Amino acid sequence: MSGTGLADENKWTYGVRVIANTIDRARWRNTLTYRLHPRLTAGVEYNPLAGKASPLANVVAVTETHKRPALILGTSSDRIGTPFGQSFYATFSKNLKHATGLPVAPYVGVAYGTFEDRFRLIGGLNINFRERWSSTILFDGVRVHPTANYTYGRHQFGVIFERGRHPGASYSISF
Repeated sequence: MSGTGLADENKWTYGVRVIANTIDRARWRNTLTYRLHPRLTAGVEYNPLAGKASPLANVVAVTETHKRPALILGTSSDRIGTPFGQSFYATFSKNLKHATGLPVAPYVGVAYGTFEDRFRLIGGLNINFRERWSSTILFDGVRVHPTANYTYGRHQFGVIFERGRHPGASYSISF
């Protein structure tokens, strides 16, 4: 989560995620986003089992520097485990490899979810193990969801453990 945006020619990204033993909205999620600018993406999330579609948007309001974290604003469906709702968030993220030598990038922020009609503190940690392997520990303000990802060119393959116990898989391709 460096907040620097993508610099390649691929502007579209399609993603799919499936999670076992969870509510319909989270069980099968499809996303399609378009990068309008290196710092701005917009798209749609569709959850076919729940018959719900919701907007996605992400803007890097302030880019990261060696001393300053990035500020990222966005919206997506409400947190995993809610049957409906939209989430609006603001996060600060900082890649600490330059300062610490460790391949980690923490983030912290606040999200407002319409399902519970309240603000939540959110955060997480991205860890880059090797060139193509990474993990993100997500805290959505209520529960922790660890992930592991492998990136190969335009493709990303991942696993998620919703609430640390319900397994899921994800795949995305940029084109």
